[in-house]
Amino acid sequence: MRMLARRLLLPGITTLALTATGCSSTPHTGAADAAAPATLAPAGDGTSQQLDVAAAPEGTPTPAAVARAGGKGRTEQSSLKVASYDPASGRAVITKAPQGPAPKPTKSTSAPTTPSSPSPTADKPVAVGDVIASAPAPGAPNGLLAKVTEVVGKTDRGTEVKTASTTLASVLNDDKAEGKVPVDPSSVTVEPLMKGVTFSWAKTGGVKFGPEGAKLPLGNLRLDVNAAVDTAPDAPASAGASVSGFVQLAPQVEFSYDGTPGAGSGPRGAFLGMSGDWSSQWKLQGRAAASTGAPKRIPFAKLHSAPVIQVGPVPVVVNLDLTCYVQVEADGRVTLDVQQDVKGDFKVGGSYALGKGWTPVSRSDVKSTPVTATVTAAGKVKGALGAEASVGLYGAVGVSADFAPYLRGEADAKASASSDGKTSLSGAWALYGGFDLSGQLHLQLSLFGTPVFERKIPLGALNREWALASGHAGR
Repeated sequence: MRMLARRLLLPGITTLALTATGCSSTPHTGAADAAAPATLAPAGDGTSQQLDVAAAPEGTPTPAAVARAGGKGRTEQSSLKVASYDPASGRAVITKAPQGPAPKPTKSTSAPTTPSSPSPTADKPVAVGDVIASAPAPGAPNGLLAKVTEVVGKTDRGTEVKTASTTLASVLNDDKAEGKVPVDPSSVTVEPLMKGVTFSWAKTGGVKFGPEGAKLPLGNLRLDVNAAVDTAPDAPASAGASVSGFVQLAPQVEFSYDGTPGAGSGPRGAFLGMSGDWSSQWKLQGRAAASTGAPKRIPFAKLHSAPVIQVGPVPVVVNLDLTCYVQVEADGRVTLDVQQDVKGDFKVGGSYALGKGWTPVSRSDVKSTPVTATVTAAGKVKGALGAEASVGLYGAVGVSADFAPYLRGEADAKASASSDGKTSLSGAWALYGGFDLSGQLHLQLSLFGTPVFERKIPLGALNREWALASGHAGR
C-alpha cells in the first residue's frame, strides 16, 4: 500500500522572549553571584590608583611598559620596544621605539587619569628583574609579558636579554582597573572554511567593508554563509539540503583588576570576559542526511583578533578567537523549509575574588522573532547556527565558550487507504526554539597572579528551550 504524504504548514509565531540572566544550569552554583566583575575595594593605605582602561591609540606604535626591579615607583610607560622575541629560548631584543606623532585621544571607560609619558627611569637599559609588558612584536604576535632573567649584551639591533614568564600582578601591582573595550571590527582577520562565506563590518568614522557593511551598526561585524548540507541518499533532487543566513555581533572585552593589598598574595579581585550583542538569521531547507553518532558540525569561518587595551601605562594584549559553524542533526526522513531570527546578548568570563577563587560567569538574554516553517513527512531534525569563542591574555586561553541558538522540529504523519479508494491522513508536529551556552575556565587565568588551579572549571551548561508551535492535522 502506498504511503500518502501531506505538507503540514506551521503558522507564523508571535515574538517570544527568553531571559536567562546571570544564571547557569544547576550543575554550577554561584555563577549568578559572579555575573558582574569583582567589586573594587577601596584602598586601605591610599597608595592604589584607579587606572584608565581604553583601547590602545591608533596610528602610533604602542610603547612597552616597564616595572623596574626593586623600584619603589610604579610601572611606567617607556620608549622601549621589543624588536624581536624567540619563544623557544625566551630571548628577546629590546630597543628604543621610534618616536611618532602624539597619540590620538581614546574614550575611556573609567575615571580619567593624567596621560603618562616616558620617564628617564623607564627609559634606562633593562636590567635583571625588570618586567616588560609589550604589544604584539616580531616573534610575539600576541604580545609579551616577561621578566628579565639575564642581560646577554648589546647587539647591533639592541640589548639582548633572557626572559621568563610572569604575571599581570607584577606590572599592575596594587592598582585597580575596570572597563569595557569594544573590539575594532577592522582588526579582525577572517579565514573562510568553505565557499559562499562573506565578511562585512562597520566602524566609527564612516568606514565600511564588505557587501553588507553599509547596513551594519557601527562596531558590528557580520558573516554571511550559504552552504550545502549532505542530503539524504533517497531524497529527490528537489529536496537538496542547504543552510543560509548570517551571524552579526559586536564583541567587547571586559577587564577588571583589584590589587589593593589584602590577606595573602596576589590580587584581591579580577575579571576577564567577552560580551556583546548577537543577532542571526538563518534558513534550513531540504532533506538533510541522517546523523550518525554526534551531530554533524560544519565550521564555515574562523575569526581572530588581538586587541591591545591600555590599562594605565600597561599594554594588555587580549586574544580573541571565534569559529562560526552550522550544525545539523537529523534522521534523514524530514524535508524542511525553516527560517528563524534570533537577537540578544551574551556574556562569558571568569571572576576572581580573594578567598573564593575563580567563579565562571555565563548569561544570555535571547529573543526569537516570528518563525515560519513547513515540514513534510515524519521524523526529527535540529539545526543550529553557533560560534565557539575563546578569550585570553598574551596568547594563553583563559575562557572558552560555545553559544548556539537552535531550532528543533519533529513531525509524525500517518496515512491509510481502503479498498473503496478512501484515504485518510493524520499528523502531529511541534517546533521548538532554544539555545545552548557552555564553556570552561582554563589554567591560564593564573596570568593575573592568582593561585593556580589544576583543572578546568566548567561554566555550566546553560540551556533554554521554548515551544514555538504545535498542532494536529487530519482529513
